[in-house]
Amino acid sequence: MVDSPAGRSRAVPLVPPQHGAWAFLGLPVVVGWSLTHWTPLLLALALTWVGAYPTSYFLLSVVAERARRHPRPGRFVRPLLVWAVPTTVLAALLVCFRPWLVWVGLAYLLAFAVNVAYARRRDQRALSNDVVFVAECAAMVVVTWAVGAGDGGWYPPRPVPAEAWLLTAAVALLLAGSTLHVKSLIRERGDRRYARWSRAVAVLSVGVAFALAARWGLPSGMWLVVPFAYFAVRALAVRRPTRPGRLGVIELVGFLLLAAAAFLARPS
Repeated sequence: MVDSPAGRSRAVPLVPPQHGAWAFLGLPVVVGWSLTHWTPLLLALALTWVGAYPTSYFLLSVVAERARRHPRPGRFVRPLLVWAVPTTVLAALLVCFRPWLVWVGLAYLLAFAVNVAYARRRDQRALSNDVVFVAECAAMVVVTWAVGAGDGGWYPPRPVPAEAWLLTAAVALLLAGSTLHVKSLIRERGDRRYARWSRAVAVLSVGVAFALAARWGLPSGMWLVVPFAYFAVRALAVRRPTRPGRLGVIELVGFLLLAAAAFLARPS
């Protein structure tokens, strides 16, 4: 999905050291839960989705390592198997109850092929690769709704409610803005373009959020504006590099605000 640790000489940890990715994974699932009925399959979906991240992370690490002059891909095999085996079992269980998830899996494999292409070039941190990851995450809002609302069969439930698409757009917009902001303060802090893009996207996102709120229906839709207003203030106030931990907390607050907004605005 995203970056990999290829190139590091120390022992490979079992958990990917990309702490912000876990919030990216959790947000769309929680937001999707706000639109559907509870079923144990939602828990299985969440665990499969979360497990797919480290599985893909270490698989991409193997791909990136093979592109090195002195590759040692074997060091990633153990963490890959630790995550891949239970994730595959859970995925198979889900498909037994929701066979249409096969088509979803194929779509994600196509997106993963893009990640693999970047890994082969050892350019996993490219902004365009991050955009693919954001799209993968945002799509989980609709997938989560469908797992909760659907039944067995080879076709997902239809029609998808407008609220699911609106929340998918909100999640995509929030994650894209967060990606730009974090890059502007850490990895791309020397490139002023990222700072300008980050602030511009954060401010424009407030206007988009008002449009989403109007389409959702007022006054409940106004809850969707709150997280984007928070992120706009954050983008204008936090302009200097800061500790990753502090920055992560600031971003997490915005994620929690959107999750709360999804539940507060949901149709009665």
